[in-house]
Amino acid sequence: MADPLDLVHLRTLVAIADCGGFHRAAAALRMSQSTVSQHVRLLERRLKEPLVEKAGRGMRLTVHGEALLVEARRILAVHDESLRRLEVVAEKVILVGCTEHAADQMLPQLLAVMRHGFPGRTVRFRIDRSTQLARAVTRGALDLAVVLAGSEPIGTPVTELPLHWYSAAQFTPPPAGQAWPVVAFEEPCGLRQRALQALETDGRVAAIIAESTSLDGVVAAVRGGLGVALLPSTGRTPAGLVVRRELPEVGTIGLHLAARRGIDPELERMACEVSREFFATRAHLRSVA
Repeated sequence: MADPLDLVHLRTLVAIADCGGFHRAAAALRMSQSTVSQHVRLLERRLKEPLVEKAGRGMRLTVHGEALLVEARRILAVHDESLRRLEVVAEKVILVGCTEHAADQMLPQLLAVMRHGFPGRTVRFRIDRSTQLARAVTRGALDLAVVLAGSEPIGTPVTELPLHWYSAAQFTPPPAGQAWPVVAFEEPCGLRQRALQALETDGRVAAIIAESTSLDGVVAAVRGGLGVALLPSTGRTPAGLVVRRELPEVGTIGLHLAARRGIDPELERMACEVSREFFATRAHLRSVA
C-alpha cells in the first residue's frame, strides 16, 4: 500500500494557492516560511514530481501541482466535513455510568433532569461495577459516573451509603467455630476486603463461598442461601433478602460523582446537584417514616 498523503502538507499547498505565495501562506497558517517550503518539498518527494516553479519574481504551480491542488481540496473538504459530523454527534450524546447499587432507584430521576436541562442531547447509560466505571471516566469513555468510593476515590462526594449484611431468610448461621460463608464480588473489590476484615476483627472465621462480577449475581447467590454479603443500602432491602443484625457494623461507603476531564461544568454541576438532592430526599423520607 502506498504511503498516505499528509493532510497538513496538503493544507499548506492549498494555502499557497489561495494566498498567492509562500510568504502569505506562512502568515495565514502561523508557521515559518521555511516550514511551508519543507511541506512542499515533502509532497514533491512523496509524489516524485515538481509541484511549484518560478514565475518571474514569484512562483506558480506546475501541472502536477495544479492536479494535486484539485485532489487536496477534495480530500480536505471530505475530512473536515467528517470531523464536523462527528463533533455534532459527540456534542449531542451524554454518556453516564452508574454503579449497580444505585441504578434502579437513581437513574430515572437523573435521566428526567438531564433531558430537561439539556433538551438537545441524548442521554445514554452504562451500568457496571464502580471500578470499571472509574476507569472509563479516566479514559474519557464516559462523561459522568456515579461510583462507590474505592481505596483511591475520584470525583465529588455525593452521599454516604450505609453498609449492611444480607442473607436469605432461610439462611442458617454456621455453628460456633465454623467459617461464615461470604458471597462477594470478584477482585478488585473494596467491599470484599471490608467484609472479610470486619468478620475477622469480630473474631469470626470467614470464607468466600461464591463470587460474581455483577450485583445481580451476588444477590442471586445470597438469595439462594449460599451465604451472607456486605452491600451498600440505598434505602430498600433487595427482594428475598433480610438484614443480619448479629454481624458487626461496618459503617458507610462514599458515593461519588466522577466527571471526565474537560466536561461542560454546567453538566457536571447539574448531575451532582441532582444526585445529592435524590439522596437527601430519600434520607428525609426514611426519617419521617
